[in-house]
Amino acid sequence: MTEPSHLAAVRTSYDTVASAYADLVSDPAALDPLSRATLDAFAGVVRDSGLGPVADLGCGPGSLTARPASLGVSVFGVGVSPAMAELARATHPDLLFSVGTMTAPGIGDGTLGGVLAHHATHHTPPELLPTVSAEFHRTLAPGGHLLLAGHVGAGTHRRPTHAYGGHPVSYTSHRLPPDHPAVPLREAGFTVTAQLAHEPDAEPTWRFASFLARKEGAGLPA
Repeated sequence: MTEPSHLAAVRTSYDTVASAYADLVSDPAALDPLSRATLDAFAGVVRDSGLGPVADLGCGPGSLTARPASLGVSVFGVGVSPAMAELARATHPDLLFSVGTMTAPGIGDGTLGGVLAHHATHHTPPELLPTVSAEFHRTLAPGGHLLLAGHVGAGTHRRPTHAYGGHPVSYTSHRLPPDHPAVPLREAGFTVTAQLAHEPDAEPTWRFASFLARKEGAGLPA
């Protein structure tokens, strides 16, 4: 299977800026209260379901991967950047991190209790979001949960090089209307159970949205 062309740009960019990026990523405890509460609620429902581990897809340096683990959830990370994976393993030696993509994560059918995709899909061209959503659905066990959070807005954007200490980046960030991410999730078979649009504040200064969704099917309580 041929790799989508945008992934090479994303991989190269994050390999280049890995250390600078890791320095910019906040500890989960420093997230805004709504984001922290959403992440913790997701960890809680996955833990209580007992269906399997969480895969943090697009895990970067593993900062958020460690949060569900601290709440008693089995979790591992998958990211496109080998340099980011090395940083994650060094920082969180008790967790597993591998190199993969959202469309080829190396995860079996129905093996996960949860999928975490936190600010990770905005590099995906909009026409590929149905494929990504279908892959989330494939890897989850019936009754499994998804937390998808990401930038919303309009148009495409590029991160300024000064944000990473002058290192060049070559990826594109796609920002879509706040309701748009829910469409491919529903088409893939998810039930969207909660949706929250975060308006800009002092930190962060951009809009983003969070979606909690569940894969229906056998194994759910009556």
